[in-house]
Amino acid sequence: MSGHEHSHGASSSPTPDAGSSTARLLFTLAFFGALGGGILAYTYQKTLPPIRKFAAEKVEVAVKEVLGGPAKLDTLYLVAGKLSRTPPAGVDLLDAEKVFMGLNANGERIGVAVEDAAPGFANDVRLMVGFNPTTGALTGFKVLAQSETPGLGDKIERDTVFQNRFIGKLANPLKGDKNPTTDPSTVQTITGATITSKAVIKVINKAVGTWKPRFEAYEKEGGK
Repeated sequence: MSGHEHSHGASSSPTPDAGSSTARLLFTLAFFGALGGGILAYTYQKTLPPIRKFAAEKVEVAVKEVLGGPAKLDTLYLVAGKLSRTPPAGVDLLDAEKVFMGLNANGERIGVAVEDAAPGFANDVRLMVGFNPTTGALTGFKVLAQSETPGLGDKIERDTVFQNRFIGKLANPLKGDKNPTTDPSTVQTITGATITSKAVIKVINKAVGTWKPRFEAYEKEGGK
């Protein structure tokens, strides 16, 4: 035997490349992030048309309800501060500021309807408001969106007795009272939901106060 002893140390495993691991991790995160974003974008594009169609149908139903089922509807758009039958260029018709005009079978105007909103107790209360643009008398309102307290504030949407109190009232401006009233410009509020009731009144006053003068100006110019 040789007098030389050979000592063999434990074989060392390769040290992982920290930079390479980080790069792989970043690549993986970026890949799945892009994939997730792509899926979301695809889903959004696919669901947007039916969502917008539903929104348009909801508005149309609300308009017909607050105007008492008109035989025909005309739409006037706000263009440069004035009402026009021609919509503004480059604006989605669903998003354009507009007023709906209800006509009976003889082509006579029975009222107009506009969409507006104001802060309620929890969040904005959005309504479709119907009224006579000559007198300011209300033909009704329809809740389009609200997130008020269940059992109290949400009665503005569920309580038909409360809703019917507004029909025929004059918004010049409209006021609220907790007691029953026969005053033509005062409506009884919902017990326990005064803030939400007053939000409805605020929306109505805002809508009529904003759109009635616009409609009057439109008619003075011949309604063109």
